[in-house]
Amino acid sequence: MKEERYRVPEEEELLTPSLIYYGEMIENNISQMIKTAGKADRLWPHVKTYKTEEIVKMQIQWGIKKFKAATIAEAEMAARAGAEVVLLAYPLVGPNIERFYRLQQEYYRTDFWAVGDDLEQLRKLGNIYEKNSKTVSVLVDINIGGNRTGVELENLELFYHKAAEICGLSIKGVHCYDGVFGMKNYRERETAVQKENCDVLKTAGKLREEGYDCGVLVMGGTPTFLCHVKTEGIYVSPGTSVVYDWGYAVHYPEEPFMPAAAIATRVISHGAEGYFTLDLGYKGIAADPPGEKGILLGIPYAKAVYQNEEHWVWKMKEGYEKKRPEIGKVLYIIPAHICPTTALYDKILLLWRETCKKEWIEVTARNRKLSI
Repeated sequence: MKEERYRVPEEEELLTPSLIYYGEMIENNISQMIKTAGKADRLWPHVKTYKTEEIVKMQIQWGIKKFKAATIAEAEMAARAGAEVVLLAYPLVGPNIERFYRLQQEYYRTDFWAVGDDLEQLRKLGNIYEKNSKTVSVLVDINIGGNRTGVELENLELFYHKAAEICGLSIKGVHCYDGVFGMKNYRERETAVQKENCDVLKTAGKLREEGYDCGVLVMGGTPTFLCHVKTEGIYVSPGTSVVYDWGYAVHYPEEPFMPAAAIATRVISHGAEGYFTLDLGYKGIAADPPGEKGILLGIPYAKAVYQNEEHWVWKMKEGYEKKRPEIGKVLYIIPAHICPTTALYDKILLLWRETCKKEWIEVTARNRKLSI
């Protein structure tokens, strides 16, 4: 990754740390998503990575109409941006059941869908809609082995029967996020996804034969995106692919996306011979995954030593001490995990390099509550 590609014009004016998104790179990633899926209508991408209206609007301009969210705030943000369909792919419990109904009434131009894996919670959701003489579209969430959420596949058919009986709900298919298939080897990943798709399609086909509506299948995430597109009749659901990051670029080199975000940071001190410190602690870049938190561009002969809340200490490799960056120099780091990194910032600098256009955009849905 070349530092020149990520350098910001007039960088000396930047407050650091600052998160930067690169417009042309994001558009390239959106284009690659559509090309890989075959058409925009097959995409149901997740908004959790960027949480901003502007990036949703960019995808809408490319013909993408359906989006997925993890929170009520993300769903509201997507609706504000003009999304036609928003799937809240997170179990609705507690006050969020009522909030979801209010969201649908407030943003009536957007068709909101829910997922569910518990009959009692689905009954509570259905009761609100039935009481108001309305129905809501629901997908049954499937547990493909991650044991995080979802109905286990062997129990799916019976669960589907019971869920379909709940008044106020319109059960239309299944949702399946397979983050458990994050293995680096593409062939291993593809084999696991092919079996997953075969099992899910078999059960969905049986349900349709029994007269149930089970025509909508929303499958996968970014790591399994290339695998799922080979199966006809399903929606594919990447998310991180829109912005991408260094972690995915290293683990999944076959993916046709480029990291479209960087953090501008400054050298603030030379604490000891051969050392330098950046103003980028783990309050400015995601603390996960274990290991390296990002790649420092332009200085391959420096190694991260340790990180605190507001400091990141680096050391020059032996023999390169004289190439230590001077205090005050602006450097750029590509995060290993862009999703939680974005949530650490209230605003992002959206940069279009070709036109030198710069605008600060709000990370609206980093908050848990907007108006609902």
